[in-house]
Amino acid sequence: MKISIKPTELTEEIETHPFKAFIPENLTVIIVGSFPGREVTHKNLTEDEWFYGSKRNQFWKIISGVYETELITRKQKQDLFAKHGIGIVDIFLRIKRKGNNNMDSNLEVVEFNDKAIEIILRNQNIKSIFFTSKFVEKEFMKLFPETKIGACLPSPSPRYATMSLQEKINDYKKKLPK
Repeated sequence: MKISIKPTELTEEIETHPFKAFIPENLTVIIVGSFPGREVTHKNLTEDEWFYGSKRNQFWKIISGVYETELITRKQKQDLFAKHGIGIVDIFLRIKRKGNNNMDSNLEVVEFNDKAIEIILRNQNIKSIFFTSKFVEKEFMKLFPETKIGACLPSPSPRYATMSLQEKINDYKKKLPK
């Protein structure tokens, strides 16, 4: 019997984050995630694709529900975040994937995004740091253990099914700026 192995299972390609941190001038809240999904990093991005823009990720559906507005384009998303003083950055700058999926547990860190995050943390107006998963919070605290203003949001991953989309929206709504 011949066993077929997909080429992606044999190679561990280094992926570099396609987006820079988004930091509005009125920054008071920062959302820290892990890394974009494989479908985002392995194709030519369109102008409207941005952090967590894969079809399966619930992040923008949650944010749309929190602020009761449609968020289709990158500009709409950035304008909303700028209006509310919300920045966004990922903890990893470069990674390798173990396997062909987007689970955080399958990410092998090649390089942290610590330089960008250090610059953000110098901002004295930050009131809250929110992590998109316990995994991200753990990785962040390894790098910045003195940080005392962090809290975890429910993961926007569709794999985090212990909460419904509406429950996630309600939780984010309690924590994010109005």
